[in-house]
Amino acid sequence: MKTALTLADLLRSADHRHEVGAGRLETVDGAVRLIVPATDATHYHNAQLDDYHTLPRKNFAWRPPLVLHVRARFSHGVDALRGTAGFGFWNDPFMMTTRRPPALPRALWFFFASRPSNMALAKGVPGKGWKAATIDAQRAAFLALLPAAPIGFLLMRSPQLYGKLWPVAQRALGVDEAVIDVGLLGWHDYVLEWRAQEAVFQVDDRVVLRAPAPAGPLGLVVWLDNQAMVVTPQGRFAHHVLARETDQWLELSALTVRMGNRPRKKPDAADLS
Repeated sequence: MKTALTLADLLRSADHRHEVGAGRLETVDGAVRLIVPATDATHYHNAQLDDYHTLPRKNFAWRPPLVLHVRARFSHGVDALRGTAGFGFWNDPFMMTTRRPPALPRALWFFFASRPSNMALAKGVPGKGWKAATIDAQRAAFLALLPAAPIGFLLMRSPQLYGKLWPVAQRALGVDEAVIDVGLLGWHDYVLEWRAQEAVFQVDDRVVLRAPAPAGPLGLVVWLDNQAMVVTPQGRFAHHVLARETDQWLELSALTVRMGNRPRKKPDAADLS
């Protein structure tokens, strides 16, 4: 069982590198860049680090309590970055890296999606942008709602019914999100505390989201690609491969995962907001 992992550990093994299309990983002045080049809208490209590439889901390494720390920056700001990107933990439900059966998603991560993505699963939170987010579609409450999903999609197209019913479905789905209002071009410290009952997301020591935590085991993932996705409560689903006029990258100068709780400090006013 893993108790710690560092960026150097990930870079040491080819099993942790996942490069699709022209996506690539490069080391720059001691940091690692995940790069997707300028491209047209005909091919999917992905640059990824993960620690589950060859494993069945039952053998994914991470469960609470643990702390993830990432120091990262991007080549472009929120309005110019194209595709999806992020870092955190998930169960790789869509068979992205190997032959596993599909599964309902579980994730807690820092997540970016550009236009025309619209994954508007948290009421009042945009379906694109830079966010802290959780989802656990394997909860019993959500599984109980699944047979009614076709009718539910139709009901959600009424603004009045959406306002009343979607908060119930959102809680059952384990979705919580918060927009992260920092510039992507600069270096920032991102910390995710995954506790038994709660996930706490911090950016530069400021709490941006507290949410019920999904269950494990989950795998660590860091990625940058050129896709966009649409998933809405109204039953709209779409997938796009996006063009880019320039190379874009996500750069990490530090990454650590350590089992155990983070030492508690007295909360400041920002933590309590």
